[in-house]
Amino acid sequence: SLPSSPTADLPLWGNPAGGWDVPVFPQECLNRQQALSVVRQMQKLLVAQEAAHLRGTRGLRHQLSILQSRLQRPPTKQTCPQLAVPLNGRMLGRSLRVGHEVHFVCDAGFRLVGSETRACRHNCTWSGTQPFCRSIDDCSSNPCANSGTCVDGNQSYTCLCPPGWSGPSCQNWVTLSNTSFSHQPRCAEGRSGSRRCSCDTGFQLRPGGVCQDVDECQLYQSSPQMQICLHDCLNLPGSYRCLCPPGYLLHADRNACEDVNECTGKQHNCTQGDLCINTFGGHRCVRPKCPPPRHNTSYVKTSAFQCERNPCPMDSRACHQAASSISFHYLPLQAIRTVPRVLFKMSTTRFVGDSLRFTITGGRGQGVFAVRRSDQQTGELLLASPVAGPATLEVELEMSEFSHKVLLGKHIFKVTAFVSPYVF
Repeated sequence: SLPSSPTADLPLWGNPAGGWDVPVFPQECLNRQQALSVVRQMQKLLVAQEAAHLRGTRGLRHQLSILQSRLQRPPTKQTCPQLAVPLNGRMLGRSLRVGHEVHFVCDAGFRLVGSETRACRHNCTWSGTQPFCRSIDDCSSNPCANSGTCVDGNQSYTCLCPPGWSGPSCQNWVTLSNTSFSHQPRCAEGRSGSRRCSCDTGFQLRPGGVCQDVDECQLYQSSPQMQICLHDCLNLPGSYRCLCPPGYLLHADRNACEDVNECTGKQHNCTQGDLCINTFGGHRCVRPKCPPPRHNTSYVKTSAFQCERNPCPMDSRACHQAASSISFHYLPLQAIRTVPRVLFKMSTTRFVGDSLRFTITGGRGQGVFAVRRSDQQTGELLLASPVAGPATLEVELEMSEFSHKVLLGKHIFKVTAFVSPYVF
């Protein structure tokens, strides 16, 4: 039998070589219980040593795998191309590495057009667009009409008007003196001693021997059948001039008026995120939005003018009965006097049911609209009543597809018409 010893367990000491020293026992022999306790401690230490060794081996293997994959990866550029510094401006930041940003500012008297900040992305391309600095002087918008010369001042401008025009923007025709509308005729002596007189083009000889201006505007403009100007007429000595309203330019034929497309010429005032819609005589800024989530039904914008419904929960009847898509349409219209007139057509490219139904479901100005079917797969929105502009009309159309009277799906068309005050 083992000799008796103190009841306290004996400690083990670590060995700098990485192993463990043999326990140091007193000279007395251990009893069975003490010996068993020492053996269990040895087992626990061995298990902990094996686990630590295994973790270390696994960690080393993982690090080697990461290093191998990085070394096998083809070398890539970690910088973006050099950016140009805008004229009359500065670029802040010089780092071209991935994840870094540069900023642009303009000198006094100029404003930044384009991206103020550009970031070097992971594909080594820059975000945003290349900016430039545009002058912010008051003459940059060409405020002087009728070939007036703009002189920039301190937060203001002055228009130097050509002869015949006046006003802050040279918009007023100066009324000429009566002598400008009449002159003496040119006369010549005939062979028989007779005297023959004639007037310049645009003048006619009046009693008293004076060449008087012919007012073409008064003679022709008041009659729709004989109108010489599409919009307005200004009488001039011996001639006339056709005028157009704001938002139009005089056509090359000097008679008709052409609409100015402010959206393509960057003459609009739409903010970032807005869409510019050109209208007759102007433009509108719009921002189509999908309807907010409701009754398990939500939509996502798939294009500037289209929203698509997200997948419905299986048990949501309200979601399945909601429109599968919503589209936005904007129609610039002239003032219309002849009706009915087809404004918009609806159709489906994939027809799986047995019938389509077209209805007007809402909007402002519904009384002037009507809907009809033109063939099995096409419906038409009609203007049923004349509209005098300016006016904004809205109508919501629904196209529903059925199979044996069971609804398969529907599409919503939101149509907005911008009616001009003019017929051109």
